[in-house]
Amino acid sequence: MNSDAIKDLLLRVADDELIIAHRHSEWTGLGPLLEEDIAFSSIAQDKLGHAQALYSILHEKFSLATPDEMAFMRSEVDLRCCHLVELPNQDYAFSLMRHFLYDAAEYLRYSMLTKSTFEPLAQLARKVHGEIKYHLYHATTWVVQLGGNGTTESHDKMQRALDEVWPFALGMFEHGPYEEQLKTEGIFNGEDELKITWLNYVKDILNRAALIIPADAKHVLGGRHGYHTEYMAPLLLEMTEVYRTDPAAEW
Repeated sequence: MNSDAIKDLLLRVADDELIIAHRHSEWTGLGPLLEEDIAFSSIAQDKLGHAQALYSILHEKFSLATPDEMAFMRSEVDLRCCHLVELPNQDYAFSLMRHFLYDAAEYLRYSMLTKSTFEPLAQLARKVHGEIKYHLYHATTWVVQLGGNGTTESHDKMQRALDEVWPFALGMFEHGPYEEQLKTEGIFNGEDELKITWLNYVKDILNRAALIIPADAKHVLGGRHGYHTEYMAPLLLEMTEVYRTDPAAEW
């Protein structure tokens, strides 16, 4: 089994989870409703736990750095997250739409990974699948409510959010360097199959929300190969500041 292919896949998924967790956590204390404040904080905590579990596999099975070091000591070019998760929060419509598109992909990705031939990943996927199902339920409920069953203002905000986020969402399915090996060895079905499944899923939900998918949107790529947005450097500076002041400290 190709260890480089497995490591690259684990890094892509883990780094996505880490960075989206940070963005979600920025709503703590700022949510429009107390329940939503709690919901986003809870989802952020779950995402961080998923990232830690994936980094733990990398550490235990492939002798990479510890989960804390993987999360807080790598440079920007070493991260393999997609651009979607890096974007700063704007209004709540923006964050909800990103939340929905991201978690639809993650739910379907983990569904595929439950059958991975790399058993540690398959076991983790089976363990966290229920949590991600809740995340997706939360996002779907609000997208449909605000888009299809809300006011003209809420619908327009959700449509603007979709227009802005969609090209970045397409970038979630950027190929890594080991795409064929992952498929051939049964480790993961591949980004193309995931994208097709995701498109079919989100089109149905967005139709229920009376939202129109942007036509001819271009994929925003680069993150899977270490090329990131202008927002990544300040995000990392903020996220790693405490840990980097004293990496040896015990909390």
